[in-house]
Amino acid sequence: MSMNQPSATDFISLLQQDTGLRPRQIEPTVALLEGGATVPFIARYRKEATGELDEVQIRLIEERLGYFKELDERRRAVLKSIEEQGKLTAELQARILGCRQKTELEDLYLPFKPKRRTKATIAREQGLEPLADAIFQALGAGIDLNQLAVAYVDPERGVADQTAALAGAGFILAERFAEAAEARALVRRLTWEQGVLRSQPQRGKEGAVSKYEMYYVFSEALKTIPSHRLLAMLRGEKEEILRLAIEAPEAEILGRLAQLLLPKASPCREWLQEIIADAYGRLIAPSIEVELRRQAKDQADEEAIRIFSENLRHLLLAAPAGSRRVLGVDPGLRTGSKLAAVDETGRFLEHLTIYPHTGGGRVDTAKQELLRLVEQHRIEMLAIGNGTAGREMEQFARACLKERGLKLPVVMVSEAGASVYSASDIAREEFPELDLTVRGAISIARRLQDPLAELVKVDPKSIGVGQYQHDVGQGALKKALDQVVESCVNYVGVDLNTASWALLGVVSGIGPALAKAIVEYRDAQGAFSERKQLLKVPRFGKKAFEQAAGFLRIRGGAQLLDNTAVHPERYTLVERMARDAGVNVAALIAQPGLLEQIDINRYVAGDVGLPTLRDILAELKKPGRDPRESFVAAGFREDVMEIGDLKVGMSLNGIVTNVAAFGAFVDIGVHQDGLVHVSQLADRFVKDPNEVVRVGQQVQVRVLEVDAQRKRIALTMRKGEIKAEGKTEGSPVPREASGKKQKTSASNPTTDLAAALEKSGFRVKR
Repeated sequence: MSMNQPSATDFISLLQQDTGLRPRQIEPTVALLEGGATVPFIARYRKEATGELDEVQIRLIEERLGYFKELDERRRAVLKSIEEQGKLTAELQARILGCRQKTELEDLYLPFKPKRRTKATIAREQGLEPLADAIFQALGAGIDLNQLAVAYVDPERGVADQTAALAGAGFILAERFAEAAEARALVRRLTWEQGVLRSQPQRGKEGAVSKYEMYYVFSEALKTIPSHRLLAMLRGEKEEILRLAIEAPEAEILGRLAQLLLPKASPCREWLQEIIADAYGRLIAPSIEVELRRQAKDQADEEAIRIFSENLRHLLLAAPAGSRRVLGVDPGLRTGSKLAAVDETGRFLEHLTIYPHTGGGRVDTAKQELLRLVEQHRIEMLAIGNGTAGREMEQFARACLKERGLKLPVVMVSEAGASVYSASDIAREEFPELDLTVRGAISIARRLQDPLAELVKVDPKSIGVGQYQHDVGQGALKKALDQVVESCVNYVGVDLNTASWALLGVVSGIGPALAKAIVEYRDAQGAFSERKQLLKVPRFGKKAFEQAAGFLRIRGGAQLLDNTAVHPERYTLVERMARDAGVNVAALIAQPGLLEQIDINRYVAGDVGLPTLRDILAELKKPGRDPRESFVAAGFREDVMEIGDLKVGMSLNGIVTNVAAFGAFVDIGVHQDGLVHVSQLADRFVKDPNEVVRVGQQVQVRVLEVDAQRKRIALTMRKGEIKAEGKTEGSPVPREASGKKQKTSASNPTTDLAAALEKSGFRVKR
């Protein structure tokens, strides 16, 4: 029997149905992807071909194309298996070829799938399949099941009596019912739409004190349970504290299965309904529960990964301080604070350790050493890590600068992931002779200069902006975060002459091996003066050049356009524009008025359309300009250093460090992030915190409640009145014992916030 497979046209049709995009957008995009083009390149430089699809849409096409290819490969294997069994009918083949979902395909394959020896298998070996057929096909009234079964009693084959024969026939029918694709689809749909996920403590853990107590008596609709809550419950189950189960609408399911599977006039209907109940309880329900738990987990993972990706994007695209000389400080108490000076390009200059917090004569020495570094290396900014002793070091540094009359910005910088970088292969390659802590101070300084360039050296999972990051699928998480890094790096562009190989390796079309080759060539031959010199780098071919060149920048080079996002393939077009304006390219760029006079419609031709031309003009108007926001230093209140300094009603500046589904964590300078619950983010209903805040954003908050003993801080960004300022020591915090959502108000704002830090899956600073 012929096994026709989907053609390329079929894939385009499937993608159109799946994405809602037009075939003339999908077809060239697929061709570009399969030709080795990267998503950033396609989105930026092939807008005419794709109909101006953005990166999100292109990645959707890429992801769904991969899914359909996997489905097609699996379909081939299924058809081959069934055909080899001699059971492939034209109807079955048509249904398999028409599958659009992997679950649908697996349901159709289930009856033909090689399986272990089951009760139904044993019954068939005992010759009971004809009895099962006879009972199912029975017509008329007055059928006696025992009479039907008499002929199949055979003690030698293990069928001792009529009861055993009927039981065996029941096992055969139950397996048939359980393997019916329509039945599985029905149970799957009803369980997903109406099922409830219930949680209770494991046996013996009923009275145990744990962070999962709120889930000891808990239930919520499977379809709508929030991502963070499901992941918390699954973690509790993994730690053997909780037991989870899906409660399905069993009565409705059994009734619907009987309608679907049983002959309406069957005289054995009552007995067959019992078989359906057995098929459901023993075979279908456990299998579907596993499927739906996996589906719910996948959806929870997807949401958690989306939040992580969004947070990472904002962190990577944080405003850079730019080319300024910076003194990085990795603060410490007993072990001292490590200072590292870097120049405008991030080149390491000098390091030393000071002890400003240990008393005695060391304080004066620390002051002198800090000021010497500042003055000797012409430091323009101080970057201080926000970990232990960070605020104390900030105050010390400000006092030193003030005493000397120096007005330099002192900026608190997140240390998240700095220790991971310090011990990494990249750090060892960059500073093989330096101690880990010194590398950390250098990284802190460079993070202030250019967060993106420094953070790409750190595994995104170590940066600390994720929700339940260790509980989600690690493959999917890595893929998503790698895509975010790739997108951000190519959006900003990379200085070809100063970038590390780690940063170059993320540029479209390059990769780590080629990036190292570029750095080796640069070290041996000196700085690049033109983009086209890349073609002299070993193994750097024309394809890599096409994909990468537009995202690489050369400042002060021989070709002015090399410092823009204009692709080299369009240089002749820009030169033509300049000639038509009666000037050279340099004059065209220097005179915005000339650019305004250009009629771009004159240059539409071939594969160059208005989208590309508009992009070119935009680049010529701002050559070399960083697309990120301008840097603004944030400061914390000098009278608030520790959690004990907080008072209810106090207004504070803060920096958003993490955004979760239930709210945002904000650094207010007391070594413990506060939580702004989603209900406290604005004076309106907020469904998604990302609508209001983003990682790295400077916000103004007010203190709602403080539990100093548990180190929990509740904050608000709403404008309503709060109780007058006053310290709160160890205030009691209600728990969500029932698992139900509780209302919040200005007078009782933290009904479920106290446990949120620990139950949220975030690592909090101590």
